[in-house]
Amino acid sequence: MSDSCPSGCVTALLHAGLLVSDLARAKSFYESVLGLAPHPQRPDLPYPGEWYDLGGGQQLHLMRLANPDADSIRPEHGGRDRHIALGVSDMTVLKSRLDAAGVAYTVSKSGRAALFCRDPDMNTLEFVEVG
Repeated sequence: MSDSCPSGCVTALLHAGLLVSDLARAKSFYESVLGLAPHPQRPDLPYPGEWYDLGGGQQLHLMRLANPDADSIRPEHGGRDRHIALGVSDMTVLKSRLDAAGVAYTVSKSGRAALFCRDPDMNTLEFVEVG
């Protein structure tokens, strides 16, 4: 905690939760395409889901629940949509994995080493090369 952060302020993003309509399809994307491994200690919750460790105490939670935005019109470029940003060590490897799986993506309009894609449920993911 820094000196400019008063007691009780927000200090970290611990997890992001995404809604998915088909858990098996989502797991295939997150595990086979992105290479994430399931967190072994997801508690018994009243809905199906999967948790993934992202390092540094951060997680991604998938929840199989009805998506209230399923029929919404989404912008073509994911950078102009709700999204989460995930760090990757090698953008070339990620692009190869997305290409092999037939997953469309767009590069960042800012010129950064970043790209955007959507999972099978149209959740937007940003990937930033962090080295």
